[in-house]
Amino acid sequence: MCGIVAYIGQREAYPVVLKGLKRLEYRGYDSAGVALINNGLQVYKKKDKVAALEAFVEGKDLRSHIAIGHTRWATHGEPCDRNAHPHLSGDGKLAMIHNGIIENYVQLKQELVNQGHVFHSDTDTEVLLHFIEEIKKQNQCSLEEALRIALKRVVGAYVIVLIDEENPDTLIAARKGSPLVIGVGKGEHFLASDASPIIEYTKEVVYVNDYEIAIIKADELILKNISNERQTPYIQKLDIELAAIEKGGYDHFMLKEIFEQPQTIFDSLRGRLDAKKGTLTMGGMREYADVLSNAKRIIIVACGTSWHAGLVAEYMIEELCRIPVEVEYASEFRYRNPVVGPGDVIIAVSQSGETADTLVAIESAKEKGAIILGVCNVVGSSIARLSHAGAYTHAGPEIGVASTKAFTAQLAVLCLVGLKLAANKGTITPQRFQHLLDELEQVPEKVATALKLDDQIKRVAAKYKDARDFLYLGRGYNFPVALEGALKLKEISYIHAEGYPAAEMKHGPIALVDENLPVVIVATKDSYYEKVVSNIQEIKARKGKVIAVVTEGDNTIPPMADDVIFVPAADEMVAPIISVVPLQLLAYHIGVLKGLDVDKPRNLAKSVTVE
Repeated sequence: MCGIVAYIGQREAYPVVLKGLKRLEYRGYDSAGVALINNGLQVYKKKDKVAALEAFVEGKDLRSHIAIGHTRWATHGEPCDRNAHPHLSGDGKLAMIHNGIIENYVQLKQELVNQGHVFHSDTDTEVLLHFIEEIKKQNQCSLEEALRIALKRVVGAYVIVLIDEENPDTLIAARKGSPLVIGVGKGEHFLASDASPIIEYTKEVVYVNDYEIAIIKADELILKNISNERQTPYIQKLDIELAAIEKGGYDHFMLKEIFEQPQTIFDSLRGRLDAKKGTLTMGGMREYADVLSNAKRIIIVACGTSWHAGLVAEYMIEELCRIPVEVEYASEFRYRNPVVGPGDVIIAVSQSGETADTLVAIESAKEKGAIILGVCNVVGSSIARLSHAGAYTHAGPEIGVASTKAFTAQLAVLCLVGLKLAANKGTITPQRFQHLLDELEQVPEKVATALKLDDQIKRVAAKYKDARDFLYLGRGYNFPVALEGALKLKEISYIHAEGYPAAEMKHGPIALVDENLPVVIVATKDSYYEKVVSNIQEIKARKGKVIAVVTEGDNTIPPMADDVIFVPAADEMVAPIISVVPLQLLAYHIGVLKGLDVDKPRNLAKSVTVE
């Protein structure tokens, strides 16, 4: 969602903040702005891309050693200059940036209007800033104390950073429910929504916890809780390199990340799986191994692409462990008063580890006695810190908004989780266990083989790029792959696409089939293969265009299909990690051929940190 960057130190602050905002463009946004202190508090902000802001400030005196910057993803108020951040207090001496939603802003705003405050935007952020200003004025207290009082009244989620004209050597920040990381340098500090703007300058970071307030000077970082008690900052080392967040010669981050998958899947397996020795080690699960193995049921909570990974995991874990598994949208799970208690295991799947709905869902389940197992990509993220046990996916930073390498890494790790639980429970034979270890170990090489189809898939994309609708079908393990393929196409090309279980086609979607409808069918060799062949014949009988993803050596489906994409053979449990790759490339090439920005699709944000 919104991107936050701030700097205080000996460098010129504006270039640091501007570069940081560019690093955060992948999060999705509609306007950008900065505030700095130079002969008073100066605020510059513009609708549209960071480049528009950069052009707007050209020629202005931007010298300062303190600055805050923001890219906004609209929640309250349309995208426009006046709704862009930073926002100013009524007296013009405070500026604030904010990521999150203040749920009781309407009530606060009415109180402030009654007290004479005038607002210049439609945002909840400006209301919060005026509320802080009013408390500071009425109580004759410090900005830090006014912020603390205000946050006790506020309902919602936030990361906020304040800059004060009267205290030009201090930044004040606070967090609840949205991510904030502080980079620690020598005589300087960097603040950001994630580590990508920071790694160029320092590898030492502090992840701010919920209900903490940070008071930051060039050479000092003070953390306090909302009760004004000092906290000891825990400094961690970043394990990522600058090259990981740059394009590396590719036209787009999305394409780079698709082609990184042989390595990122290998990294997800490395140190855990040893097929030659027949061993599987999951250090993050060791402490809770008995509890996890004795679970009466497992509930997987996730959103978007991670939810699709959870669906594949449902099939895996039920088959391997004989435990009932439910897969829930976190946004629904958190509100419907689910029956959860001791003995239940919640697996939270999230690329960022900061997904707002997933965080609230697991907090609630944890309070009810459930064990939380986190599967996420970002070390030190909120979900990682909230979980009792878990596993990182080790996919590295994912800059493209449409998730690709994070999805396949999640599938690999979730398969390891299922195998480990099955081995602990004794619900898998040694022969099957060894076979799946062998199959998983071969996946990176098979994904590399699938990536060699890029030129062929580009030709298929050119053939269908002007279609208005797509239908994606699959059965068993391939059904979630169909859902993910449809989602990628929607995200990247803005073409309407639906994913369905192939057998359900007859219960409605077949009405859409005609000579203009491309139907992508994931039909690799598995338990459902013969049934899927029948589904293809039903589509061809109605003149639909069939794009089939099939196993190498298949001689049955190719004569029926209009276009065929062959992928390496694999056990049906691990096949989705391979068969999804052509669907990622198909979406990518259709988007590019339509002239769209595939790295930053409209209206989308990389990490959904607000409801």
